[in-house]
Amino acid sequence: MKNKGILVVVSGFSGAGKGTLMKRLVSSYDGYALSVSMTTRPMRPDEEEGVSYFFVDRETFEKTIEAGGLVEYACYCGNYYGTPKAWVTEQLERGRDVILEIEIQGALKVREQFPDVLLLFVMPPTLEELKRRLAMRGTESAETIGRRLHRAAQEAEGIEQYDYIVVNDDLEECTAQMHALIQAAHQRPACRAEFIEEMREELKKLAKGEV
Repeated sequence: MKNKGILVVVSGFSGAGKGTLMKRLVSSYDGYALSVSMTTRPMRPDEEEGVSYFFVDRETFEKTIEAGGLVEYACYCGNYYGTPKAWVTEQLERGRDVILEIEIQGALKVREQFPDVLLLFVMPPTLEELKRRLAMRGTESAETIGRRLHRAAQEAEGIEQYDYIVVNDDLEECTAQMHALIQAAHQRPACRAEFIEEMREELKKLAKGEV
């Protein structure tokens, strides 16, 4: 019987490169499923419906909330973001590790529902590099960049609630490090419950002289 996958939440400052990092992870290693979130924010020129996000209006999003169809949702910079529940559950049952890219407040909501979730926080090597990456996008005004940096200062206060931080300096090294952390998480006792129980039963038989 194939083991269930584990849920991995990746958060980080806007501009830290978490989206690029996760795409490289999924393309470099087998067994991962990158969750597609639902959002009310406008689509950017390089994005695709159903691949980057499911883009919906505010009314549709709020109806999905009422129907209990989201693992989590949060409002960030005036827009909703959320994770469709049915798709996530299906992938985990198939043994795939589901990667969610969500903000810190959503990550903590996920942990309430899935206590064994692995929380990873992506950080840039320096503040100057973060500012450079935000400016390089070329899709946001100086005012929007300022709001994102202000938000980063708030998010920095919650980093200790994550299991690990990942410093995104060299993309290849960072991808390999993230993969190693996720594979290690598979060996947590909660994820090997079936194996542990089988070993216990064999040990009981051995103690009784049945083996």
